[in-house]
Amino acid sequence: MSDVMRIMPFKNLVEWIKKENESSNSIFGVRKYYKADTKKYFNIYKEHIETPIGPAAGPNSQLAQNIVASYIAGARFFQLKTVQELNGEALAKCVNKPCIKAEDECYNCEWSTELYMDDAIKEYIKAWVLLHFIAKEYGLGSSKGFVFNMSVGYNLDDIKKKDTDTFIECMKDANKHPIFNECKEYLKEHIIILSFNNTGLFKRAYK
Repeated sequence: MSDVMRIMPFKNLVEWIKKENESSNSIFGVRKYYKADTKKYFNIYKEHIETPIGPAAGPNSQLAQNIVASYIAGARFFQLKTVQELNGEALAKCVNKPCIKAEDECYNCEWSTELYMDDAIKEYIKAWVLLHFIAKEYGLGSSKGFVFNMSVGYNLDDIKKKDTDTFIECMKDANKHPIFNECKEYLKEHIIILSFNNTGLFKRAYK
């Protein structure tokens, strides 16, 4: 197994989801889909979550497909992998591999994303759009039934740095990021969509 995190284009992720679901009744290896009762939810940060569980910041919340797999299994609160000034190749050189060690007791020795800052932004945006897509497409819950929670920096100086601040502002409103528009356009072209607004909510129609 490679020790390098490799991101996939949005269109590849959508096609993988569709083909695996059709051929194996699974998505990214998850065979039992959790379907939430959209009438029941918990309030958090002025948002709604359909279940009070989800992955903590770690390797399992770094790539879009891992976030999707967690959602399908029932997660609705996602603490995204920590982003800080030290990231990408510089961080990868500092982290022992494998980053999850289980020789005696299991712990994670990787402290923040190994992706470059912009790649991390892209992964989280792709994941966010994918969750809206699969929630509607496979009837797994409300498109307003999950929350992404940022994990950023290790001190105030790091959080105030330009790159980290850019990440925070983009996560607060991704409408202007090219990958967000790329994801929307791909769904519009390949899934029959009646509307797709800035909140990510869309209606689907079948021929």
